[in-house]
Amino acid sequence: MADTASATTESPQSVPTKRRWLTETVRSRFTAYTFISPFFILFAIFGLYPIIFTIYLSFFKWDALGPMKYVGFKNYELITSDPTFWIAFSNTLIMALMGTVPQLIVALFVAVMLNSALNRFKNTFRILYFMPNITSIVAVTLVFSTMFGNNGMVNWMLNTFGAESVPFNSGWWGVKIAISSMVMWRWMGYNAIIFLSGLQSIPTDIYEAAKIDGATRGQQLLYITLPLLRPFILFVTLVSTIGALQLFTEPYVFLGQSGTGSTRQEGVTMVTYLYNEAFKNGFFGTAAATAVLLFIATILFSVLNMMLGREGKGTGGSKA
Repeated sequence: MADTASATTESPQSVPTKRRWLTETVRSRFTAYTFISPFFILFAIFGLYPIIFTIYLSFFKWDALGPMKYVGFKNYELITSDPTFWIAFSNTLIMALMGTVPQLIVALFVAVMLNSALNRFKNTFRILYFMPNITSIVAVTLVFSTMFGNNGMVNWMLNTFGAESVPFNSGWWGVKIAISSMVMWRWMGYNAIIFLSGLQSIPTDIYEAAKIDGATRGQQLLYITLPLLRPFILFVTLVSTIGALQLFTEPYVFLGQSGTGSTRQEGVTMVTYLYNEAFKNGFFGTAAATAVLLFIATILFSVLNMMLGREGKGTGGSKA
């Protein structure tokens, strides 16, 4: 009976305390969400809404001026039956491989050199390698257009060594080599800096123990550096793949020197094809459908990269 009486007397005092605690909790959480709300608001306006509207628009015929007409999956049928779409898709994959795979190999090699204790000017070289990433893409493309012209520096060097000139601005493979070279030059330093941060996170004790055991530099790179750099390699490969699938400025400006812009099939990509459909042909519905397919392809390649990275991790762990 005494316990019941004491509980009864404490109940009126505990209710205001609980209410005060609940009010303070809601207030603190509201304050926290208020501080981070600008990101979600901007993402909803400039990120989420365009994605939803693009998917919605892909089922309509629209020229950006008149009324929208629902056509169902007709836009997807039109672009998948267009040979230029598949040429753009194959060009995107080819230039993605040509610009990404050598870029990652060279970036890793550069990162290893920058991480070497024998390099006296490491900080200077880090800045120099990162400079291409902050340079204007249009300026870089114009410079490379001059270098890869019919009478440019690259053909001059080829002629010096007795080779024939390559039509970099008109040939089927020449255009791809020139554009892939721009992509490689622009992003190689950026990826090298990421690899460098990964190399610096590896404890030096591991390398010292490997040297004591008689491991060569090649063995250290194969069995220590690469396995411990796997998360960085996966991240760089993922970002580079996404960027390669969205290639636009380099082929558009490079091929635009001849006045035909992004309509030339030897260098047309998925994004330039999308641009042509929307802003040259006025078919925003097919452009939206192209964007949706590109979005799906990006997700599939991203998932594939992550699956390959996990399989590589599992294989490495089993061997160890």
